[in-house]
Amino acid sequence: MRQALRHHLFWPVAALVVLVVANTIAKPSFLSVTVTDGHLFGAPVDILRAAAPLLLIALGMTLVIATRGIDLSVGAVVAVSGAVALEYISASSDPGSPVTVLVAVGIALGLSLLLGLWNGFLVTVLGIQPIIATLILMTAGRGVAMLITGGFITTVTSEPYKGLNSGFFLGLPAAIWIAVGLFVVVAVTVRRTALGMLLEATGINPAASRLAGVRSRTLTWTVYAACGLLAGLAGILVSADTMAADANNAGIFIELDAILAVVIGGTALSGGKFNLSGTFAGVLVIATLERTVTVLGISPHVTPLFMALVVVTVTLLQSPRVRERFAVAAIRRRPVPDGGRGEAVEMSDDGAGAPDGPGADAPVSGAGLAVSDAEPSAAPDDEKEITR
Repeated sequence: MRQALRHHLFWPVAALVVLVVANTIAKPSFLSVTVTDGHLFGAPVDILRAAAPLLLIALGMTLVIATRGIDLSVGAVVAVSGAVALEYISASSDPGSPVTVLVAVGIALGLSLLLGLWNGFLVTVLGIQPIIATLILMTAGRGVAMLITGGFITTVTSEPYKGLNSGFFLGLPAAIWIAVGLFVVVAVTVRRTALGMLLEATGINPAASRLAGVRSRTLTWTVYAACGLLAGLAGILVSADTMAADANNAGIFIELDAILAVVIGGTALSGGKFNLSGTFAGVLVIATLERTVTVLGISPHVTPLFMALVVVTVTLLQSPRVRERFAVAAIRRRPVPDGGRGEAVEMSDDGAGAPDGPGADAPVSGAGLAVSDAEPSAAPDDEKEITR
């Protein structure tokens, strides 16, 4: 049981189970899934589809955090990517053409990759702190998206583009297949090759890894580029869901949700070891939590407070220091048997045990002598009193 409690997936999965149980109690049909025209419909499918963009961004964020960095610009990249794709489709003579959609997606992803490379350039070449470097694009990115859309919300009608999110393949929405497929590819790449070990070495000690021959700057630059590319793909899924490019609201605060998902999954913001499986569980917790707010009928005014309470609870339970405090408290309350009389003693604050019951405060005696526990005086030895 102790090993299970220490596993990095225990508390995220436990939180997910609690949320599912709460939703099922409030709405018994929560877990029901129906099949219509060979397609799966239901709350679990909706949660997975809604979690697809967040999973892509959290995946890239995990790699960046593993190198002791952070990327606050992913929400702006989402807005820019969706704006570029929909503006190109809107200006095209044939918005419903698959070729037009492919070109639009390619341009959007290419620009997202360049934005990620820009973040990596600021961090690795110019030596700017990651939080400051990405804050620049976080602020300027939405302005770029506003320039692309002309300050208006661009809406288009294109079935191939809409199918990137709402289309079905083998009974599940295409967004789920895209997000899960890329997650598997990245997980296999970093865990079945030396790349994962090199990323952890870079995050633990970049200077030492460079001295050991690891190209830490190249790796850091690469993960920022990958994070930008994944954020751009998430922007494609978000805009394909609404078929509108809203520069102000597209991807708003999604960077915070991604960071929360990574932290809930057990990856430390200090860099080094990372857990992709934990990130996946954290994304499901965030997505299910957003659905729980709707099912339980919680007021939108207190929704952020409710989500914050759940996230804080999970992160505190994962904290090594908090778990250590609980363990120490449990040891202090545990009765310790006394080998002489078979009685139980309570552990004191300093870990020493003392017998309970009558005579516990009596002075220590031996050979018929009771020696006072007072401090020795400065008097000569012949003047000390010894009572028989």
